[in-house]
Amino acid sequence: MRVLAMALKHLRTLTPLLRFNCQSKTFGKDSIKTILVPVKSYSAQHGGEDTGRAAGQTVVSERTGSVVTVAINRPEVRNAVNQETARRLLEELKAFDSDPGLNVAILHGKGGNFCAGYDLKELANHTGPSKLEQDVTKGPGPMGPSRLQLSKPLIAAVSGFAVAGGLELALLADLRVVEESAVMGVFCRRFGVPLIDGGTVRLPRLIGLSRALDLILTGRPVGAQEALAYGLANRVVPDGQALQAALELAEQISSFPQQCLRADRASAMYGCYDAPSFTQAMQYEIDHGIPVIQAEAVAGALKFTSGVGRGGKYS
Repeated sequence: MRVLAMALKHLRTLTPLLRFNCQSKTFGKDSIKTILVPVKSYSAQHGGEDTGRAAGQTVVSERTGSVVTVAINRPEVRNAVNQETARRLLEELKAFDSDPGLNVAILHGKGGNFCAGYDLKELANHTGPSKLEQDVTKGPGPMGPSRLQLSKPLIAAVSGFAVAGGLELALLADLRVVEESAVMGVFCRRFGVPLIDGGTVRLPRLIGLSRALDLILTGRPVGAQEALAYGLANRVVPDGQALQAALELAEQISSFPQQCLRADRASAMYGCYDAPSFTQAMQYEIDHGIPVIQAEAVAGALKFTSGVGRGGKYS
C-alpha cells in the first residue's frame, strides 16, 4: 500500500509527460541556446576541459577531482530524454571513460527526478520512418549511452521517478543510490513502448529472471525498500541525499588502487555477460589479474606489512 501511495503521489506530477499531443518541437544542436554562466562543467564538446556552460543545457556536468557528475537537466518534463539529451549523455559518458584523470562518474537528474524515460511527446510527433540504429555495434541506443560498456564505475543517484527508459539508464550504472520516496518501474508497458536500451538484458542479470519478469510484464511501481531487497538498489538514503551519498561513495571508490579495481570490475562484467564458459571466465580473471600484482599488489603488500590496514581498518 505504501508503494502504491507513493506511485499515485508521483503519478500526479508525471501526468503531463504521459499526455500525447501534436505540438511540433525540433530538438537539435542549433535549437539549444548556450549562455555562459559561472557553472563548472566537464564536456566532451570542449576537449574534456572545465568550462562555463548554461544551466539551461539538457545535460550539465561538474568535475571534482577524479569524480564527475553528469546531470539530466530537463526538470520541466521530469528529465525525460529527447534526441538532444541522448546525444549529450553519450558525449559526457564517453568523455569520462576516455579521461585518465577521472575514476568514477555519477549520473543523476535535476529537480527531484532521475529520469521519466524517453520523451513521449517527441515520439508522438514522429511521423517518418524510424532512424534508430538497429545494429547495436554501430550506433547509440535511443536513450544515448545505454549501449556503452564503460571501463570505469558509474553510480546512479536516483530520486523521484526512474522509470521506463530512465530505469534502463539506472541499470547502466554499476551501483544505484536510491532515495526513500523514489519509484522505479517499467512504466512504458502500458503505452506499448518496448525496452530497447538494455532493460531486458541488464535487469534479469541484476535481480534474476523471475523478479525481472514480474516488473517487465506488469509495469508496476517498485519502491526503494523493495528495490533494495531485490538488489536493484544498493543503498537507500533519505530524500534529498542521493547525490551527496553517491559522491561520498564515488570518492571512496576513487581512493583505491585503480588498476586492480578496474581489472576486478572487468572480470566480473565479463563473467556475467560475455564468458561462454566457467573455464574461460576463470582464464580471463587470471590473465587480467597477473599484471596487477607487479603494478599495484606488491606495493600494497609492503604497505600492509608496515601496519596500514591492520585489524581490518578500512581507511
